[in-house]
Amino acid sequence: MKRVERLHALSEMLRRSGRRGISAERLAAAFEVSVRTIKRDLDALENSGAPVWSRPGPGGGYGLAGGASLPPVSLSPAQAVALMAAVSAAPDAPYADLAAAGVRKIMDVLDPKTRAQADELAHRVWVNALPASSRAIKSALEEAMAEQRVIRLRYTAGDGTATTRDVEPVLFAATNGQWYLVGWCRLRDAMRWFTVSRIERAVVTKTACSGHGIHEVGEPPANARPVHGRG
Repeated sequence: MKRVERLHALSEMLRRSGRRGISAERLAAAFEVSVRTIKRDLDALENSGAPVWSRPGPGGGYGLAGGASLPPVSLSPAQAVALMAAVSAAPDAPYADLAAAGVRKIMDVLDPKTRAQADELAHRVWVNALPASSRAIKSALEEAMAEQRVIRLRYTAGDGTATTRDVEPVLFAATNGQWYLVGWCRLRDAMRWFTVSRIERAVVTKTACSGHGIHEVGEPPANARPVHGRG
C-alpha cells in the first residue's frame, strides 16, 4: 500500500475507533508497518489539518476529535476511480442515479491534483454495462422500498405471461448479473422474486406494507450479503 493510500485508510480507522481511540501498536499491526512509521503517518495527518488527538499511558492511543472539522473529502485517486467504476458498472442497481450524483459531488470537492489524477486513471477503466431499466420504473421501486408502501406492477414472467399484481417490497437482490425486487405478492399470497428488467410498469400506491420481513425471504443466494459502508 502506497503511503498516500495508507494515510487515507489510517484516517478512516481513527474515525471508526471513536472516543476509545486505538493504539499505535494496533495500527502498526493492521498496516503491517513499524510503530515508528505509524507515528510519522499520524504526524503527517495532523500537519495536514486532521484533528488527531493522542492519550498517553496504559489504555491510551490515538483518535480523531469528535465534532472537529475534517477536510471536506479525503480520497486517493484510486479510491475515487473505484467509486466511479462501481457506479458505472451497475446502472441497474437500486439508487444508482443517486450514487452517480454522489460520486459527482465527491469529484467536485476533491483537491485539483487528486481530481486530475483520478480523471487520468478513470480513462484506463472501461465498462461495458447493460442498458438500465426505465428510470420511471426504477424510481417507483426505490420509492416504494424506502417508504415501505405497496407497489402495483405490470409484470411479464419468463413464459411470456403478463399479470398485474400488488407487491409489498422487502428487499432488492442481485444475483447472476440480474437485479430482482423481492416482495410479498398479494396475488399469489407468497414471497416472490421479480426480475426488474421484466417489470413493464410500476405505480406506488398509498397503501402501507403489512410488515413482511427479510427473514421470510429465505436463504440468500450463494455469497450474497447486505451492502454496507463499513469494512
